[in-house]
Order: sequence, then C-alpha cells, then structure tokens
Amino acid sequence: MSKLSFKGFCIEYYSNHIGKPSNEVYRLFKKEGLLDLLDSDYEDLHGMGMEYLMQFFDEYLGGKS
Repeated sequence: MSKLSFKGFCIEYYSNHIGKPSNEVYRLFKKEGLLDLLDSDYEDLHGMGMEYLMQFFDEYLGGKS
C-alpha cells in the first residue's frame, strides 16, 4: 500500500470511528501533524491492526476530535 493510500485509508477509517466527515478528519490530521507522522512513521504504523491504530490516533489527538 502506498503512503498516500494509507493516509486516505486512515482518514476514512478514523472518520467512521469518531462519526465525523472525512474532510473534518483530514483537516484535524493536517492541523495536528498526524499526516506528517503517517509519512515519517509509515513503516511502523501500516503494520498495526486497525483497532490499535484507532487507539493510537485517539491518544495522539488527545480528545481533539
């Protein structure tokens, strides 16, 4: 999976996870630096299960969603 596909997948999945539109999640990820983190830590993050990844996003964003 390419980094771009992975970012899109994470945005869509997290959007469903928190019940907000994907465009809001994209803006949140961008504002909080999560898009850059998905690039820089791609190798570690793309191997995580979705449940763990959603928990990671929740903790990283610290209730900002």
